[in-house]
Amino acid sequence: MDLSKFANDEFDRGASRPKEAAWLAIKWLFFQTTLPWPPSFRSTLLRLFGAQIGQGVVIRANVNISFPWHLHIGDHVWIGEDVMILSLAQVTIESHVCISQRTFLCTGSHDYKKETFDLITRPITLRQGSWIAAQAFIAPGVEVGQGSVVSAGSIVTSSVPDHTVVRGNPATKIKSLSP
Repeated sequence: MDLSKFANDEFDRGASRPKEAAWLAIKWLFFQTTLPWPPSFRSTLLRLFGAQIGQGVVIRANVNISFPWHLHIGDHVWIGEDVMILSLAQVTIESHVCISQRTFLCTGSHDYKKETFDLITRPITLRQGSWIAAQAFIAPGVEVGQGSVVSAGSIVTSSVPDHTVVRGNPATKIKSLSP
């Protein structure tokens, strides 16, 4: 790769520079802090920046959301401390999903085979009732199926079927769960 040839001109950030700058200030003050701001307050701030947020959403301390305008969260979702949501593409988190501490939802990567190291973005979807355990990594383009569990520390690079437990690096199926 030759990073002098990297051009990110085609990437649409989804918002104006002033809006993005305002979000960075709000994120720093109210999200990436250990202060216990009420979850409803954090949800309201996300909605002001274009996120679609359901009812009963709990967002804990030090959560880092890059672009809230690419975020859709259903009802009764829990997002634990130190979660990183790199939302260069759409991130959809359906209802009753638990995302545990230090999980990384990553919608972006690079094409290392090209000299220009092109940016690649793909959406992530976490289906209803899924649980992403602590320190898991969810790669671009992954869908975690309804009622599925991603075990702690797992690296998920391909989609997980409904009602399945996965574990490891790369994550592999451990067992099926009853619906």
